[in-house]
Amino acid sequence: MDDYAEFRHLKYLLAIVEHKGLRAAAEALNITEPSLSRQAREFQQHYKLKFYLRSKTGKIEITRTGHALPIIFRDLLEARGEAIAALEAIERGEAETLRIGCTPFVDKRICEKASQLQRELVPASKIKLSRDNTAPLLHELTHDHLDAAIVSLPVADENLRVELVKRDRLVVCIPADHPLAKKSALSAADLSQNLTIFRRPSQHPEAHARLLELLADLGVWFEEHAHISHPHEMLEAVKNGEGFGLIREGTPMIEGVTTRPIIGVNWTFDTAVVFPRNPKSRIVPVIAKHLKRTFLRSETSVTQRKGPAIVKEAERHSQQKRVG
Repeated sequence: MDDYAEFRHLKYLLAIVEHKGLRAAAEALNITEPSLSRQAREFQQHYKLKFYLRSKTGKIEITRTGHALPIIFRDLLEARGEAIAALEAIERGEAETLRIGCTPFVDKRICEKASQLQRELVPASKIKLSRDNTAPLLHELTHDHLDAAIVSLPVADENLRVELVKRDRLVVCIPADHPLAKKSALSAADLSQNLTIFRRPSQHPEAHARLLELLADLGVWFEEHAHISHPHEMLEAVKNGEGFGLIREGTPMIEGVTTRPIIGVNWTFDTAVVFPRNPKSRIVPVIAKHLKRTFLRSETSVTQRKGPAIVKEAERHSQQKRVG
C-alpha cells in the first residue's frame, strides 16, 4: 500500500482546485505559494496525475481529473475530521451517553447496531433509547433532547443532517388464505378497493402524503378505512380481514399473513440516521457511517431526495413511468 499521500496533500490540492489558483489557495491555507506549488507538484508526479495545467501567464486550468477531486477528497477530509472529533470527545469523557430515538416501522436491527457500536466505542457508556413516531422524534432532536434519530424519510429540515442507512422494498401485506395470495405479485387492479390499512398519517405526514400521490399515479383506487400505529397492528388487521396494507419487506410476519410485491414498480422504504449538522455528540457521525456500511452494502450511489420517503422506479422488465 502506498503511504505517500498525507491529509495535508489532500487539503492543499483541494484548495488549489476550489480557489482556481495557487496564490489564492496559499493565502487561504496561510502557507507560502512556493511551498504549496512544490508539494502539489510532487504529489501529482508521484501518482502520475494532473489536477490542473499552468499557462505561461501563471493561470491554471482545472483538468477533468481535477474536477473530480473535490467530490473525492472532501469526503476523505470530512471523515478524517469526524474521526478526530470523535476521539477527542472520547478522550475528554464527552461521549459517555448516547440519546437515540427509533420509530416502530424501521428495522430494529439498525437501532440495536447503533447501541452496539456506541458500547464498542465507549464500553461504559449509557444508551438512552426513545421509541416514538417520526414527528415527535424530530421535535426532540431539534430541541436537544436526542443526539440522533433513526427514522424513515423524507426529512426536510435543513438544520438536520440525513444519512441514508437502509433501503427496503415496500410490499403488500395480505391474508395468507386470500385468493390473491396465489399470485407471485399483485397488480394495481389487485390493490384497488383492497388497500385500506395505512400507517397513521400524523406519525409522518410527509411520507403519508407522498404515498397517496404514488398510489394515485399508479391508478389505485383506495379508501383509508384503518390507521395503525405499529407494524404488528397492521399484521393483525390484515389477518382479521380488514384489508391490505403496505409494509417494509423484512418486517417479521405473524401466522396467517404474507407479502407480495407490486408489478411494475419498486417502491422503497428508506431509513436514515438523522442528527444536527453541528452535533453535540461528536460520536454520532462515526456511528452513522458504520451503519451505512453495514446496512447499505448493495448501494453504490445514493441520492438523498428531499421529498419522498418512498421512491418509485420503473423495473427493467415492466411498462413504466417514473414518478419525480
